[in-house]
Formats: sequence, C-alpha cells, structure tokens
Amino acid sequence: MALIDRLVDNLVESEVPLQREAVTVAVRALLPEEAPLAGPDLATAVTDALVGLGPIEALLRDPLVSDVLVNGPDEIWVERSGRLERSLIRYGDAAAVVAAIERVIAPLGLRLDRASPSVDARLADGSRLHAVVPPVSVDGPIVAIRRFTPAVPNLAALVATGALPAEGAEMLSTAVRERRNVLVAGGTGAGKTTLLNVLSGEIPPGERVVTIEDAAELQLSGHVVRLEARPSNAEGAGEMTLQQLVRSALRLRPDRIILGEVRGPEALDLVSALNTGHQGSMSTVHANSPEEALWRIETLALSGDRRVGEVAVRRQLMSAVDLMVQLARRGEERRVCTIAAVDAGGVRDIASW
Repeated sequence: MALIDRLVDNLVESEVPLQREAVTVAVRALLPEEAPLAGPDLATAVTDALVGLGPIEALLRDPLVSDVLVNGPDEIWVERSGRLERSLIRYGDAAAVVAAIERVIAPLGLRLDRASPSVDARLADGSRLHAVVPPVSVDGPIVAIRRFTPAVPNLAALVATGALPAEGAEMLSTAVRERRNVLVAGGTGAGKTTLLNVLSGEIPPGERVVTIEDAAELQLSGHVVRLEARPSNAEGAGEMTLQQLVRSALRLRPDRIILGEVRGPEALDLVSALNTGHQGSMSTVHANSPEEALWRIETLALSGDRRVGEVAVRRQLMSAVDLMVQLARRGEERRVCTIAAVDAGGVRDIASW
C-alpha cells in the first residue's frame, strides 16, 4: 500500500489528465524507476486508486459479480453468480472509502459530505452506485454498487435460458405490438430492467419512444429520446425528478413512454399519461405479486402534494394498465412466473409457471 500511495502522490503532483488511459500510460512510465520488479497488476492498482474506486475495481471487473457491498473499510461483500460472499479485499481506512466515492462522483457534479450524506450515481460503465456516510451511517461509510450487465438481446434469448416459456414470449411480444400498457413487477435483482429492455426491443421501428430513468440503463435502438433524473448539485440547484421528467416527456410528442421504475409521486403522472393516448407504454415496480404492484402504484400516486381522490386514482389505474408481468428470483435463477390481465374487475392471472 505504501508503494501505491507513493505512486499516486507522484501522479497527483504531475500534470497527467485524470483519465484512465492517460493515467495508465503515466504509471507504466514511472514503474521502471519506482518499482522495476513490479508486474502489470501494480499499474492497474495505482490507476484504480487514482481514477477509480480503488481495490474494489478488481471485483467490478469480474463478469460473474452482480453486486459489490462495502460495509466500511474492513468489510466488503460481493454477490457472485447469485451467491453473497465476503471478500478479502480491504480499504486502508474509512477516509479511503470516502475518497474513492468522491473520485467517481465529482465529474458528475455530485457531492457527499455531512451536509449531504447520501448519493446516487451512474458510473461510466452504467453500474449504479449508492453511498451513505456518517452521521447517517453509524459505523462508517457504506457503498452498494449494482453492476451494469449487458442487455439480453431478445425474447428468444430469455426462452433459451429458461427464464420465460415460449408461449409467454409470444404473449408478451403480441402485447407490445398491439400497444398494450405493460407493468413489470418483482423484487430487487429479479431482472425487471432486463425484461423491460427486452420488451422495448419488440416495439416496431418508426415509433418515437421517450425513456425516463433514475440511472440510464435501457439500451433501445430506433427513434429513442433518453431522459435521466438528476439530484441537485453542490449549490442545491439543478434537480430534475422523475415526476418532472414524466411531465416533460409528454411535451416531446412520444408514441410510447417507458419509465424505468415507478417509485414516487410520478406514478400519478404516469397513470394520467397512460389514459391520454400513450398506449403501449411500460414501466417496472417493486412488488411481490401483480395485485401488490397495483396497490403500490396507487399508494405512490397518492403520495404527492396534489389532492386527488383514492377512488379516482384506482379507477384510472385499472383502465391504464393492461398487462402485469411478475418476476421471481431464486438464487441464480430469475424467471417470469406470472402474466396477469388488468380490467375493471381487478387482476386476473392468464398464465403461470
């Protein structure tokens, strides 16, 4: 660690641009003088310490890793192939963890300190980072990183892996082509965004699609406009919420709206949009069943500062959503378990596996 720290200090004092490629070249130029017997791993470690998240970058390069969880400098967990295990990797101290977070969020115009003790960010590779520091996190800085995973190409790939039966794939493909409004539900890590991305690929070419996300993950082709929420900057200005973006999307002449996840009062704006000529739109929600998904959206729609009646919201919701897709996760396995139709009578399962 002392050698890495010394090399980092040398590079910080130099005029090398803080970009991975430039830093890597500079590190390799320093090594023959500072550490002539060092291997290529040292160059990578120094680069990670200067422009990345430090020692956990090695975990983020592992294709089998889906989540990295830092519970302080001495306790790092990793989910690999669906199993959570403790890593031997360590940070030097709590300050090193905070410094690593600040390195990756600074270029995004975000901050993390006692006045603003939590942050959400999308990393350069598309992975999502959430960090909390004291005084909110009692035992030290906490970091959770959900790694970006390459998009599944199509419904046929889901069928091939056993995540979706062939009849379910045909049912969902037909629903998208017929411009039915689809809501994908499931727990954390169940594959909601993956399925939403695949379903979006079934949209016929030529339609204008506006996507709205907390962190841009969807990878759509065609006539696509991408909107991403943004927290306020260090001066407390510049915030753009999902609710604001849904309203903005309605003015962008969308044929379809795809909201990455419903998680707040933007639910009311989405429901209104689905009832006013934007058929074929889609979103996801955290829920354990199709019925609970509708209850959750109803609750979120009522959570804003606008005064709307519960009965009116429920009536609009029942007419807005046509199809519910429920996902389940069991260890490494992620699969579609239920497809349900929604009408005035409630939620009705039409296929279960």
